[in-house]
Amino acid sequence: MSTEQPFKISVPDEDLDLLRKKLDLVRLPDEVEDAGWDYGVPLADVKRLVTRWKDVYDWRKHEAELNGLPMFTRDIEVDGFGTLNIHYLYQKSEEEGAIPLLFVHGWPGGFWESRKVLPLLTSMSPDYPSFHVVVLGLPGFGFSQAPSKKGFGMSQYAEVGLKLMQALGYEKFVTQGGDWGHMITRRMAKLYGGKHIKAWHTNFTLADVPTMSRNPLLAFKHLLHTSTPYSSYTEAERRGLKRSEWFESKGRGYSHEQGTQPQTLGYSLTDSPVGLLAWIYEKLVNWSDAYPWDDDEVLTWISLYWFSRAGPAASLRIYYETRLSGGRNNEPKVTGVPMGVSYFPAELVISPKSWMRTVGEMVFCSDHTKGGHFAAHEQPEELVADVRKMFGKGGPAFSVVPGRSGYSS
Repeated sequence: MSTEQPFKISVPDEDLDLLRKKLDLVRLPDEVEDAGWDYGVPLADVKRLVTRWKDVYDWRKHEAELNGLPMFTRDIEVDGFGTLNIHYLYQKSEEEGAIPLLFVHGWPGGFWESRKVLPLLTSMSPDYPSFHVVVLGLPGFGFSQAPSKKGFGMSQYAEVGLKLMQALGYEKFVTQGGDWGHMITRRMAKLYGGKHIKAWHTNFTLADVPTMSRNPLLAFKHLLHTSTPYSSYTEAERRGLKRSEWFESKGRGYSHEQGTQPQTLGYSLTDSPVGLLAWIYEKLVNWSDAYPWDDDEVLTWISLYWFSRAGPAASLRIYYETRLSGGRNNEPKVTGVPMGVSYFPAELVISPKSWMRTVGEMVFCSDHTKGGHFAAHEQPEELVADVRKMFGKGGPAFSVVPGRSGYSS
């Protein structure tokens, strides 16, 4: 593995000029009366965002703000896939005994989702643990190089995460992840648990629906819930199942396309900034919990995909490769590694707690009254408070990293 290299975002002027030209030539679809969000992103929203992107939005201002983050790259050798140049954030706490933590994002997010939690996790106090934080830019996302060979799946993403932490001198560490970050850190805990991964925390409450062959008791209880007035679930769990049903019937179409024909979709997202805007903006709104998105906040998010190293299409392939290798279903339970779970009411999939116990050895669980899929961005203080409780004094994962108390003197 190569040495660490400082990194700054520097989008060429010609790329900015091309974006403006494409926005000038936009052709928008029609819309039925009173469509609202029923058919997808409203035309009025897209018109407003496109006009601002073209005429008002200042990428250089936001690029400079992003460059205030502690960004680096280094080459990492992935077994069977050669060397990939990986982009990451790395901010150490001033406390030497801080806990090393790997933060892993998902789609349609990126390294920038950690911007609000980074200063909180690395802060010092006698009242809570502090962390040395590494934010992995997944291969094919943001400014990390994309794999060029078929078959780059969960185990390869897990390998990149482990090797990055080892390159930084951390043989034992903890993880935090949502969305794909949940599945990648789960795989890391399965492959490297005990020796390297000492505990993992997730805000993606995803578990398999119980079946008679795998979890007959849970399956029977769920059957009673769906077929009779009786339910063993709490009111919050019933609301969560309703949210999961909505996502399954109204929100999962993107996943089928990205998981079956990512290249076809990639032409549109790579060539049309407005197509990319609508594709991701829909998720930002529908997947969050009435979060007050600022237009420039949205445009920065979309611009990071537009200006990404490999282009927007590369980030879609994780869906295809995961589906091809068996998908996310029927993963074995992760044992021997403590797991923490944070529940947010507008998450896409909200599995009952009894289901989540089939995912891993759940030692910490917290329920929140607000927040959605982008927890680190929507509710950073609440997410960080959970991580602190899990790893703090009196918490179920206190001192899981040997010799690190996580407290300042």
